[in-house]
Parts: sequence; structure tokens; C-alpha cells
Amino acid sequence: MAEDSTTPLLDTIDSPHDLRLLPEADLPILADELRAFLIRSVGRTGGHLAASLGTVELTLALHYVFNTPDDRLVWDVGHQAYIHKILTGRRAAMDTLRQKGGLAGFPKRDESPYDAFGVGHSSTSISAALGMVMAGTNTSVPPQAVAIIGDGAMTAGMAFEALNHAGALEANLLVVLNDNKMSISPNVGALSNYLARILSGPVYSSMREGSKRVLSQIRTPVWEFARRAEEHIKGMLVPGTLFEELGFNYIGPVDGHDLPVLVRTLRNLRALKGPRLLHIVTTKGKGYLPAEDNPCAYHGVGAFDPDTGELFSPKDAGPSYTQIFGDWLCDMAAMDDRLVGITPAMREGSGLVRFSERYPDRYFDVGIAEQHALTFAAGLACAGRRPVVAIYSTFLQRAYDQLIHDIVLQNLPVLFAIDRAGIVGPDGPTHAGAFDLSFLRCIPGLVLMAPADEDECRQMLYTGFLLGVPAAVRYPRGTGPGVLVQRTMTTLPLGRAQVRRKGERVALLAFGSMVAPALVAAESINATVVNMRFIKPLDAALLVELTHTHERLITLEENAIQGGAGSAVAECLAAMGVSVCIEHLGLPDCFTDQGTRADLLAELGLDAAGIVRYLSSNPVPSNLPPNDSVR
Repeated sequence: MAEDSTTPLLDTIDSPHDLRLLPEADLPILADELRAFLIRSVGRTGGHLAASLGTVELTLALHYVFNTPDDRLVWDVGHQAYIHKILTGRRAAMDTLRQKGGLAGFPKRDESPYDAFGVGHSSTSISAALGMVMAGTNTSVPPQAVAIIGDGAMTAGMAFEALNHAGALEANLLVVLNDNKMSISPNVGALSNYLARILSGPVYSSMREGSKRVLSQIRTPVWEFARRAEEHIKGMLVPGTLFEELGFNYIGPVDGHDLPVLVRTLRNLRALKGPRLLHIVTTKGKGYLPAEDNPCAYHGVGAFDPDTGELFSPKDAGPSYTQIFGDWLCDMAAMDDRLVGITPAMREGSGLVRFSERYPDRYFDVGIAEQHALTFAAGLACAGRRPVVAIYSTFLQRAYDQLIHDIVLQNLPVLFAIDRAGIVGPDGPTHAGAFDLSFLRCIPGLVLMAPADEDECRQMLYTGFLLGVPAAVRYPRGTGPGVLVQRTMTTLPLGRAQVRRKGERVALLAFGSMVAPALVAAESINATVVNMRFIKPLDAALLVELTHTHERLITLEENAIQGGAGSAVAECLAAMGVSVCIEHLGLPDCFTDQGTRADLLAELGLDAAGIVRYLSSNPVPSNLPPNDSVR
């Protein structure tokens, strides 16, 4: 990105070292320039705008006060780290953000030495930063590590596990709690900022520690009285009792957009030792009115007009799979009052907005707590409700034990609507749903389905809900091939595949999103195409029939080949003693980088042209006689 004459100060900053050479009085000017630059940049590329706008001052203050990268900043999730990228030598590359071969949308260790920890999933920062601190406890200069975590990420149990451990270790760790929804603190103001400066300053800290040493020599009742009195007084003034009980010195709340206060407070905290928690309050989307007014819409945003905030809507391509799920959920809820919808903090992303408004008493957002979401669903099912858990494939990984132990082992009727299965695109490998078929199909008693099109998605959700056993429907991000969705809902026969095209010699066994490209490819090579529909249970009878009428079976899936749907087919035929030439196309044994979904599928050979190319370069052996077409 070329230097911009409207950001003269920012143009001189190529590293945090440059930043630390500035007089402190220039920081507010730099903050304004950073906001302007970020809005224009994300307007071109799309990305996570609102969160980064809310952390402009915090990011500046952290890099200004701490000696990064020797002092390590660990960002939670990473949605808020765009300013961090700009300040750490990547400003010129921001036009490549989330594009193939460009900057990652999240901190990534091999992208910059300033990215201390690779992230993408929530609530990992405190654990990782604690590990970094404890790894260097025996060095002559103990390292500084700062975990920056949002109030949303603090809903996960993992964050509190780390806080509990850090407090017990008395680790030299600073946690910055970025509270942008007022979920913990009252409104901030001059009094709160004054208290924060006093509590983080050396005078208060010395008095507090000195008093402890003196009082500890006095009889226990007096010491206990003093301790309780301090907690009571501080608890009335500062909402930090919980963190104090976990062993942290709680400071705050602080206005997260007041740079002078942030810099002074962080300087004081850097000089202190032990577990410290700085609670700041920020506004998501700060400084850009469209994002402030609608932070959800500008959280993960496509390209937009920076001057007006108008979002550039993609061409109408029909309803997305997410929308189809949301419509089905409302329709099913109207038919069955036992239905409840559950999401781990992904109401908008999983298509639950209309359901939450229409059925507020049957809608549960559990926060970023996937493990709790599943066991909560299990409890609801035990009490006669019919839970539907809407969850991204990559987030379901975080609750695998609960899935097995609390739901499937007890054969509870919980339906999983698994969104973002397969390649997701710009968010890259942290959000790719590459493994769900592999880790789900090995669980006894779980019914697993993948729809070939929009209408089949609706019918599979209906089928899974009525089964009365643990069931999952996994579908990709975005839109399908354009099949009209029928209002009428009908159940699909359990474990039955569907022959979509009859051809010769080669049978393409396609799962879910691979059916559409398989049908296109089959026209060029006159292949049979089977919409497998069910990964578990498989249509074993049809598989055996196909081996009698075809020389080759080729499985197609948008999942890791290892242990995936193709492996299930091979295992099924082997168990029945059937010998056949079978090949597998799917995601390779590596993490797939970012890029558009279409480009990545083409690169992996999972589009129609790639399937034809594979078959052309691997033809049926000429010495094999042709078989009759499929019966």
C-alpha cells in the first residue's frame, strides 16, 4: 500500500521501535491516522473491522510501553489485531489481508516475530502467555508477557482455568481485559481513572505490601479483620473482587480510549510483579459511526465504501446454507414446542437471529463455551427437550469429549447443525472445517449426513430432528448449486444413497458439496454419480452393486482424506470382502491456506475441472473390459 499524504505521522512508523521514539503527545494524532488508514484498508479487502477500531489506543499504548517483541503480546482470537499488524512492519501489505498469499486475518507466528502466538479460536491467550512467562522464570531478566482478552472470550471456562493457575503460580503475568460490552463494570469516568492510577502506582503498591508485612506479624484475628476490611472497601469501589480472589492485582476500570491514562497505567503495571489484571472499557467500532452503530454488521465485513459505510453486497446467488438452516429452525419450532436452539456466541453467523426474536424463551446463547453448550444440550435432552446445536465445524472440535461422553454415549436426541464444513476461504486454516467427517464418523451411534443442495439440507435437518438419536448435518459456507427449497418437509430413508447420473466404468461417490462438481465432470467422462447423502450409516448395498458394474470407484469429499468419508467406503467394502479399485479425492494432509473458497477448491482439484483433470491423467486401464451401465 502506497504512503498516504493524509497519514504523515503513520508513514514514519515501520516498527514499534519507531513508535517508541515519538513524544507521548503525538500518540493521539497517530491514533487518528491509524483509524483513518484502517477504515480505508478494510474497506478494500473486507475483514474484522469493528474490533480493531476499538483497540487502536490500547495497541499503541502496549507497543509504546512494552519492549516488543522481547516483551510478548498475546492476542486472544486476533480479530482486534489489525492495528498490531500495521505497527509491526506490515502496513504496506494490508491490501493483501486475508487473500491468497497475503497477510493472515489473525496473528500468525511465521508471519512476524511480533506475533508471539498464532490464534483464531477464543480464550487461549492467558494460557499461552502464562506458558511463556513460566518458561523464562529462571532467566536473569524474567520475561514480560501480556494477554489481551475480550469480555466475550472471558465467557469460556479455559480463560478461568488459566487465571486460576496463574494466580496459584504467582506468575509475572499481565492480563488486559478489553471490555467492550459493559458486561462487568459500571460506566467509567474521572473517578475510575483516578483510582486506576492510584492502585497501579508504586505508592499504593508499597503501602499495600508494607501493611501486609506488618499485619502478618500480629495475631491472626487482627490480620484477618484487616484483610477483610481491605477487600470490602476495594470491592465497593472496584468490581475486581473475583480476580483478586484468584490471586490477581485488579486495576480498573480504565477508559480504553484515553491514551495518557493507558500509557501511565501500563507503565506502572510493567514495573509491578506477580499476576495483574487491567480492566479497560472500549467501544467496538470506535471512531467510525457506521461501525459504532452496528458493531455486529462491521465485525466481519466485506468490502465497503469508507466514506458512507455502504456495504458492497454480493450478487444475489440465492439463500445460503446458513439461511436455510435458520428458516428450517423457525419452521420446525412452530411444529414442535420441544425444540430449543443453542449457539456458542454465534447467533448471526449461524443464522439464529430470527429464531432468537421469534422464540426468545427457547433460544440459548451460552457464550464462547462450546463444551458447556454440548453438556447443556445433553441436560435439556434428558429433561424431554429436543436441542438443536448450531455450531461451526472448527468450533465443534473444542467440545469433542462432551459430544462423545455426554451426548452420544447416552444416545440423547441432540441435532447438530454444523456450519462452515470444509473450506471456508479468507479466515484460513484456523476456521476451516476440514476434520469433522473424520472425527465424527468414528463415534458409535451418531448419524452423519451431508446435503448435496439447498433443499436436501432442509430435508436432512428435518430427518435428523425426527430420528430421536444423536445426529449431525454438515454443510459448507455460502450458497449451494441453486436448487429450489421446498416448504414441505419429508424424511429421507436412513442410510440410503441416491444415483444422480448413470454412466460407465467409473463411479463418482460424492459427499455433500462435491455432488455438484461431480455431476458437471461426469458429463465429460460419462461417469456414474452417486449422491452418498449419509456418511454414517453408509448405503452398503449400493456400494456392493457399484463394484459389480464399475472398474473404479472414486470418492469425493470436502474433508481430510485421512479417516474421512472415502475411508469409510473403503473400510465398508473391505469388511464385506469386496475387492475393487477405489481412489479418494479430498483435502490433502496439510493445512489449507486462506483465499476465496472457489480458488482454493480449484487449487485442490475439487472443482469440476480438477475432477476431469484427475481422471484424464489417471485413465481406466485399457486392458479391462467395459462393464454394463448401472442397473
